Amino acid sequence: MAEQQQFYLLLSNLMSPDNTVRKQSEEAYETIPGQTKITFLLQAIRDASAAEEVKQMAAVLLRRLLSSSFEEVYPSLAIDVQTAIRTELLAGIQSEGSSNIRKKVCDIAAELSRNLIDDDGNNQWPEILKFLFDSVNSQDVSLRESALHIFWNFPGIFGNQQQHYLEVIKRMLVQCMQDQENPQIRTLAARAAASFVLSNESNTALLKHFSDLLPGILQAVNESCYRGDDSVLKSLVEIADTAPKYLRPNLEATLQLSLKLCADTNLTNMQRQLALEVIVTLSETAAAMLRKHTNIVAQSVPQMLSMMVDLEEDEEWAMADELEDDDFDSNAVAGESALDRIACGLGGKIVLPMIKQHIMQMLQNRDRLEVQAHRQLRFHPRVRYAACNAIGQMATDFAPTFQKKFHDKVISALLQTMEDQSNPRVQAHAAAALINFTEDCPKTLLTPYLDSLVQHLHVIMVAKLQELIQKGTKLVLEQVVTSIASVADTAEEKFVPYYDLFMPSLKHIVENAVQKELRLLRGKTIECISLIGLAVGKEKFMPDASAVMQLLLKTQTDFNDLEDDDPQISYMISAWARMCKILGKEFQQYLPVVMGPLMKTASIKPEVALLDTQDMENMSEDDGWEFVNLGDQQSFGIKTAGLEEKATACQMLVCYAKELKEGFVEYTEQVVKLMVPLLKFYFHDDILHEITITFLDRCARVRGPEYLTQMWHFMCDALIKSIGTEPDSDVLSEIMHSFAKCIELMGDGCLNNEHFEELGGILKSKLEEHFKNQEVRQAKRQDEDYDEQVEETLQDEDDNDVYILTKVSDILHSIFSSYREKVLPWFEQLLQLIVNLICPHRPWADRQWGLCIFDDIIEHCSPSSFKYGEYFLRPMMQALCDSSPEVRQAAAYGVGVMAQFGGESYRPAFTEAVPLLVGVIQSPDSRAKENANATENCISAVAKVMKYRPECVNVTEILPHWLSWLPLNEDKEEAVHTFTYLCDLIESNNPIVLGPDNTNLPKIFIIIADGVVNESIKGEDGCSKRLANVIRQVQVSGGLWTQCVSALNEAQQKAIQDLLNTA
Repeated sequence: MAEQQQFYLLLSNLMSPDNTVRKQSEEAYETIPGQTKITFLLQAIRDASAAEEVKQMAAVLLRRLLSSSFEEVYPSLAIDVQTAIRTELLAGIQSEGSSNIRKKVCDIAAELSRNLIDDDGNNQWPEILKFLFDSVNSQDVSLRESALHIFWNFPGIFGNQQQHYLEVIKRMLVQCMQDQENPQIRTLAARAAASFVLSNESNTALLKHFSDLLPGILQAVNESCYRGDDSVLKSLVEIADTAPKYLRPNLEATLQLSLKLCADTNLTNMQRQLALEVIVTLSETAAAMLRKHTNIVAQSVPQMLSMMVDLEEDEEWAMADELEDDDFDSNAVAGESALDRIACGLGGKIVLPMIKQHIMQMLQNRDRLEVQAHRQLRFHPRVRYAACNAIGQMATDFAPTFQKKFHDKVISALLQTMEDQSNPRVQAHAAAALINFTEDCPKTLLTPYLDSLVQHLHVIMVAKLQELIQKGTKLVLEQVVTSIASVADTAEEKFVPYYDLFMPSLKHIVENAVQKELRLLRGKTIECISLIGLAVGKEKFMPDASAVMQLLLKTQTDFNDLEDDDPQISYMISAWARMCKILGKEFQQYLPVVMGPLMKTASIKPEVALLDTQDMENMSEDDGWEFVNLGDQQSFGIKTAGLEEKATACQMLVCYAKELKEGFVEYTEQVVKLMVPLLKFYFHDDILHEITITFLDRCARVRGPEYLTQMWHFMCDALIKSIGTEPDSDVLSEIMHSFAKCIELMGDGCLNNEHFEELGGILKSKLEEHFKNQEVRQAKRQDEDYDEQVEETLQDEDDNDVYILTKVSDILHSIFSSYREKVLPWFEQLLQLIVNLICPHRPWADRQWGLCIFDDIIEHCSPSSFKYGEYFLRPMMQALCDSSPEVRQAAAYGVGVMAQFGGESYRPAFTEAVPLLVGVIQSPDSRAKENANATENCISAVAKVMKYRPECVNVTEILPHWLSWLPLNEDKEEAVHTFTYLCDLIESNNPIVLGPDNTNLPKIFIIIADGVVNESIKGEDGCSKRLANVIRQVQVSGGLWTQCVSALNEAQQKAIQDLLNTA
């Protein structure tokens, strides 16, 4: 008994407002064994004499224990204890007087039941199912509530018996939704029905069977909202998000109800926003379905616009020096977000006309008001602020077209607005819009405005610097400093004349802005100085470099004193990297100072949590948490604060490695060991490629082959695992690209048997997924909601899939080129899938990349490649005449490498291939832009057959034609092959090529000159040296030289001279 009382005291202390007491209690609670916890917590819940808050705390803790530690605690309890727990819980629900505690006990019962469904779907607590049936038919309202609450919390409670009880479940829900005497039962039944629908989202037949429950759910949404309860409305939003097709039979009614609730100003803002959220969510999850009801969507637009202008008049707004975060609960923010999302979801073509109509009306209303108010409202600060916002957004979204069309109007208007001293918030926003405009503005457009821009920015900076000293205001100065940085970044060397105007003031700010409230200003100024330094170049910046480095070093030495959320950190990290670019090797001396904080930031570990719905409600997204709903009342949360800084820090580490090369060697190992485990989590775009290639090639290689191999093995495991698990296709393609490049870099022997085994399984699953996704897209094309916009989405998905297929091809290319024929036994697990790609009915991209893979096998694994000839030779010959130029190109390349590397077995193929190649080359549109690459690969393939397999074709007959097809201008790699073969023929004095008495030489000169003009011939390669020698031989023969040169135009003559000078 004393022990139990002590436990009650512990529970009370866990709720103590005193942090120390609470922390000690949490530590004490953690030391109690799990089995003892269950006993004590259940006793507390069932103790009628215990205080309500103690019982409540015990219930919360018991549910959490079962949720997070079920396997460690429950199965090891004695069977009779397990039975007693289950019995006590059901008894507690029936006897508990407090509805609050009763709900919490229901939550525990639902959680226990969730964990007692075995792998075969059997519910090992059959008594709870009987309890549900008995309770839902009971005259006791509280028992009916309890049954519905448990079912709402865990709709999968019937396990593998669900189908058997389906009619019973439906009858139970319908009966409760029609309970006229008890509105709370109707509400709970509607929530339970929604929860059941959500848990069976992919069961189309079940959703159809339960569709007649939807009118009851909608009725409950309406009723409950007017009783101040938005829980059913939240359930409707979840259905719109997760199972939108369920709403289809009653979509009109759903939309009309949402519209009605959204428009009702008697409801709370939150309820109105949730009603709007139903429509907005459907625009994202079922856009095609919603596009059939554009009349209702059109009616929602004025609701969003009216929400956006639901702003409180605040006389101080335009003078604010601290920008508060948007109030995400406000109608203004919700309306703006909804309009943005619905435009993205349904497409601008549909939404813009709807918006335009109302916007014009609002502007006319505003104009009438202005006339009445002596045109005072035209210049309302919020209107001007919004105009700056629109300009900034358009400058980003429509760059560089927007800049090219409107540079004169926009720059002058923004500079004028930046002079508005009476409205600093508008002034600052004009500076922000100027940043958007200049960031993507072509340098040539900006240069004529530099004098005016610089003059305005300098005057405002000086004035705002004075204001900072006198009044402590800083908002405009922060933006102006960034505007200066943006202008310098775009202007580059054109900014040199203005350097001395700004640098002294900027250094002054960094030296003196040391107060906490000026951290952002100081960080932005550090950024500005480093960007100006990078823009004007080392020579101009060097006299200040030492002083700037000292300022940065001073900040850096105080780095450990900076708070984790100090904005200076990310600015400092980026500034150091720019200083590294400016100073080059001279930066190496500073590495010991900068690497510590950089590694610390790059090592930030995000907090993650698996939470149930109730726990999630206690954690705010405002605190930097983002959630992904996993279904079944559970969500995955990640705290994103600090992740951006982490990504920046990782980019900077790559920058140091690239710039300093061997100077960074001593840090290679710790950086690689930090970053490689992150491959599966953070990196986007080219960072990944930079990490792998930069550290292997530029840093690890310096320390010798053994160290290089050691670093590669550390990276390799992580890369392969990431290819298997990365869900984001953009990141996945980068990982695959990097992996392929690494294999090319490391060569034969870089993968062991385990690597090959794992990689084979992953590539097989990627190819299978590719085919499956195509089937899914074909099914969507048969859907009743299929329309043009759906097709656009499907095309985007297809492009994504094809891009991943190209990366599969890249990886196989790198393996074949490194390992050659000895890797073919491993490849055979993928063979049938690659053969499927080249079937005639497959999309052209599949056939293209399937042929490319076989091309690689022929090129790198011959003569062994011939054993697969039965699979690819016939499709390859057919593909030479394919309607897709990409497929023709892949097939022609294959014939070329077959001639060059294939071996004797392929000889019969050339007799068939050459006439087909010639037919493609001689077709009327063969030189059209879209066909050029394919045609040039055909020309190169003919050359390779004549060069490597002359016995298979009539070279004498083909050569004159082949000469007339030269030069190749588009495909530079194949151009080298054709020019090399041309050199062979000229050097061997081939009579057909040279013509009688060398009459073809002027034509050959034109071919060579055009090759130089089109950069198909590069001065540094061996082929260009041979061509230059041919020209020199002609040069000494007087009349022939004159004859050849006179056939050339001016550009061609210059090209010949350039070739002679460089080769």
